[in-house]
Amino acid sequence: MEKEDKHRYKRHNKILLLYHIVLPIKYRRSVLTPSVEASLKDICLELGKRYEMQFVEIGSDDNHVHFLVQSVPNLSVSDIIRIIKSITAKQLFKHHPEVKEMLWGGNFWTSGFYANTVGQYGNETMIRNYIEKQGIQHYNTIYKDQLKLL
Repeated sequence: MEKEDKHRYKRHNKILLLYHIVLPIKYRRSVLTPSVEASLKDICLELGKRYEMQFVEIGSDDNHVHFLVQSVPNLSVSDIIRIIKSITAKQLFKHHPEVKEMLWGGNFWTSGFYANTVGQYGNETMIRNYIEKQGIQHYNTIYKDQLKLL
């Protein structure tokens, strides 16, 4: 059985960019009814077609939503989050006015978010080992530092 290729192909590029994004709902309100979740899914799938994003998975947990999104390099993580937040909020308020009543101030999402890259081919150590073994007789480390949160 052949393994499915999850890469995106763009002219001369082969790309696999996956992001885990978590968006909390404003005031941590529990507004995710089954009908709101169904609308959110439909809105996101339409966004994906328009903005070259694929929603691999969407999951909710009472007062926040997890997205696993595949995208292209011309969209930064900030762009992806801005697009998701602005369009989903506008559309959810339009289709579910009862939600807007529970979230005073006109915002569906909090101003914050969580974002992380997801790697198919391994963690930092595995990638470093892969780079070091790339077909050259004597690998020369030009620079090496600890991974830090900036």
